[in-house]
Amino acid sequence: MFGAERSALDSSVLVLNQHYAAVRVVSARRAFCLLFKEIAEIVSIEDEQFLAYDFESWCELSQLRARYEHDSHEWVKCVRFELAVPRIIRLLFYDRLPRTHVKFTRRNIYARDSSRCQYCGKKFPTSELSLDHVVPRSHGGVSSWTNIVCCCIKCNVRKGGRTPEQAHIKLIRRPVKPRRSPMIALRLGHEKYASWKHFLDAAYWNVELRE
Repeated sequence: MFGAERSALDSSVLVLNQHYAAVRVVSARRAFCLLFKEIAEIVSIEDEQFLAYDFESWCELSQLRARYEHDSHEWVKCVRFELAVPRIIRLLFYDRLPRTHVKFTRRNIYARDSSRCQYCGKKFPTSELSLDHVVPRSHGGVSSWTNIVCCCIKCNVRKGGRTPEQAHIKLIRRPVKPRRSPMIALRLGHEKYASWKHFLDAAYWNVELRE
């Protein structure tokens, strides 16, 4: 169907249920399949208004935007024209509420701590970080949101099998369980996902990302 670059089809698209509640994030590839099957519609925020487009009308709008607003979108190259990647779609027949459970995974811990060592405060590539039990397992510590933090190799060696107090180091922030997927915060920091903020109230919505 699409002769597209991998990066464009792997872009993130926010999915709403029919009542405009955020339920998950999918790839643009999956979003286009839902649109083409008429299971979903595109929600676009224009001049502070929410406008809805089906797949056909979005194709027509894309041709205009390709001419006048090309830098404002990511594009999928089709046979005869380019198709703008939507940021938000709404499921037409799905009314379930979003899940509230945040998976306890290495990726989510790195995202919660912003890939920053929670002892020295420096940011590192994930390949240079480890996960540290604040209270070591040898002291009865468990693997949980409130006892696991990102830690650089140097601080990990310095702390060893001791508590922070015993190693004379301090946590820069007490670890807590996130109320929503911490991966969302990383995307909201990017300008191209600014429209998501209309549907992501941190005190209420909890969006679970695809694995």
